[in-house]
Amino acid sequence: MLKRTPLLITVMITGITTFTHAQTKQLKLWYKQPAQRWEETVALGNGRLGMMPDGGITNEKVVLNDITMWSGSSQDANNYEAYKKLPEIRSLLAAGKNVEAQAIIDKSFVCTGKGSGGVPFGCFQMLGDLNLSYQYKGIDDKDVKYDNYERELSLNNALAKTTYQVNGVTYKREYFTSFGNDVDIIKLSAEKPGMLNLSINISRPERGVTSTAGNELDLTGQLDNGTDGKGVAYKARVKAKLTGGSLNTTPTSLIIKDATEVIIYVSAGTDFKNPQYLTKIDGALKAAMKKPYASEKQQHTANFQKLFNRVNIDLGTSEAEKLTTDQRLIAFRNNPDADKSLPALFYQFGRYLSICSTRVGLLPPNLQGLWANEVHTPWNGDYHLDINIEMNQWPVEVSNLSELNLPLADLVKGMVPHGEKTAKAYYNADGWVAHVITNPWGFTEPGESASWGVCKVGSGWLCDNLWQHYDFTGDKNYLKQIYPILKGAAQFYNSMLISDAKTGRLVTSPSSSPENSFYLPDGTHASICVGPTIDNQIIRELFNNVITASKVLGTDAAFSKTLAAKVKKLPPPGVIAKDGRIQEWMEDYKETEPQHRHVSHLYGLFPASEITPEATPALAEAAKKTLEVRGDDGPSWSIAYKILWWARLHDGNRTYKLFKELMKPTIKTDINYGAGGGVYPNLLSAGPPFQIDGNFGATAGIAEMLIQSHAGFIDLIPSIPDTWKAQGEVKGLKARGNFTVDMKWKDGKIISYKITSPTPRTVKVKVNGQVKSIMAAKA
Repeated sequence: MLKRTPLLITVMITGITTFTHAQTKQLKLWYKQPAQRWEETVALGNGRLGMMPDGGITNEKVVLNDITMWSGSSQDANNYEAYKKLPEIRSLLAAGKNVEAQAIIDKSFVCTGKGSGGVPFGCFQMLGDLNLSYQYKGIDDKDVKYDNYERELSLNNALAKTTYQVNGVTYKREYFTSFGNDVDIIKLSAEKPGMLNLSINISRPERGVTSTAGNELDLTGQLDNGTDGKGVAYKARVKAKLTGGSLNTTPTSLIIKDATEVIIYVSAGTDFKNPQYLTKIDGALKAAMKKPYASEKQQHTANFQKLFNRVNIDLGTSEAEKLTTDQRLIAFRNNPDADKSLPALFYQFGRYLSICSTRVGLLPPNLQGLWANEVHTPWNGDYHLDINIEMNQWPVEVSNLSELNLPLADLVKGMVPHGEKTAKAYYNADGWVAHVITNPWGFTEPGESASWGVCKVGSGWLCDNLWQHYDFTGDKNYLKQIYPILKGAAQFYNSMLISDAKTGRLVTSPSSSPENSFYLPDGTHASICVGPTIDNQIIRELFNNVITASKVLGTDAAFSKTLAAKVKKLPPPGVIAKDGRIQEWMEDYKETEPQHRHVSHLYGLFPASEITPEATPALAEAAKKTLEVRGDDGPSWSIAYKILWWARLHDGNRTYKLFKELMKPTIKTDINYGAGGGVYPNLLSAGPPFQIDGNFGATAGIAEMLIQSHAGFIDLIPSIPDTWKAQGEVKGLKARGNFTVDMKWKDGKIISYKITSPTPRTVKVKVNGQVKSIMAAKA
């Protein structure tokens, strides 16, 4: 142990992967009324199944989800003649005829068929609605009055509760998606015997058949695959266990009378990569019903907390914690400095959502994570590769949930074979490529419109997420598994880059900067260009990561040498324009939307580390000017991205300003591409409509305010705002290199910290403005 005054340094070596901290605070969302809209319901999930109850008094809707509930199917929408148009497109772009080049792309260089506009591309869908209709003895349904209502979601336990009184009787409900036996469970109880009377129904808007058999309620169906209509098959089974009372059925409902306690079990699944799904549904239901409720609940909580309790964050307390969550959001908007603990709650809510919306061996969170209340979710609920899916994964490594990055690696691995066909079809290139959108079926083609669909660094961006898992864990076995994916992506760019006649640099052509457009000298505008800044930054990063991986694994020395030579010919990480901003394109075009939601040309600032205040101060200043012009508003995911950029620029107060902007209360659900994001009363982020990437991006942003490790050292509280400086404590955050960090600060200065790692080695740490090397050794 090294001691300094007032600084205390403790360096220990422990097995840290599964180390957990007991949560010192009760973290919850709570309300004093039933949800009036879906955006007020609380989100429950166990990584596969999701459940969102509205807590209604006489009629309660519980929206059910399954992460694999996808329509569509594998398809080949490649245009295998497209590459023949490349010479003409490139010639037009070199001549400054971008509009003409874009017209050819719209006609001959996009996907065939409907693209993402329908099946077989498909969309993520709700599983169904569980409808509970309650009757109260001696009271007409229209005259039910209730008192002492409270509805809450405990983040500590992944458990929702509703309590209220009707006619002097206290009713309680508990809900959880079990991390134990993998079923949805709802427990209903009444304070007085025989006071529970209800009917249970399950349905969905289309492609679902409800039936009863014995004392069981079933929902079965098959989604559209876009060819013969026989897509993903699914089933949900509903059973109830009663204390007292009776259970009867109608053809579509369970009818319960005069019970004192009812436990409802929902076991559901699909045949997505799971041909034995019916057997698994049956087994899960039997196991859950056989187990005592208290034991099932205890196992659920224990399994959830193994992940959730790894990180503890305390930014202070406030009287605002006594407010309901919807009122607390309003109060925070009016006086954010009076509620220091809301950012900590929102950060832990983001971690909660990560844990609840994915699981090793399943799909990663989509645009809506795991939760949808529609058959056709906005933007198909798919995986957008020009920011959104990557943002979903940004918080998991630093927030000590590293294994939750693995589902993305599995998804990307499945894309590679189809991406190889796309590379040949459009570019006659080696390796594999993905453009802007994908789905569980491995779609890699350009989108159906040139203006957004031809951006071709989706595959390179995904490789950054895969690389981050190695960078944080140092897991060489994992690196060996993903190396062919990284190499294949690098082979594509290595194969298709061309020399720019004006600069001699190696560039992509054609391409675009998501999802912006620019004016040409004659006043026309286009999106298609040569070598946009984001392409140059992603390709540079990918090439360097493959070079590093090649050395670590002792393989492909010749290919590594080839990439190293190419890196020298790539455009620099950023070019500073005449107005002091970083250019978005190689040409200093004027953008058509100065406040466009995407700021793609700052990829080098985050998630990459090509632009830092320490190593590239001029580019860092240019990045600030770029952000100033873009403005602080936008859809929530855009605001979240700006939080991350300002955190990387070490401006804590500006970072916090963006966080406050993101926390605007809203109930809007119209599709929005401009300003006006925010959060719903249930703390889910609003594009609007609901997009979960705003939650995950802000979670990563808060972590980035507290710890950074991309610049060759661990930087403690690099970007905390003045309002957090009085005092704070964090335990369990991760740094690159498989380090776990605990720390305390007071008056903006670190007063103690502890760094643990399973491997003894030297680590550089920046504490209170000073960088020092510490030799970590086993305790």
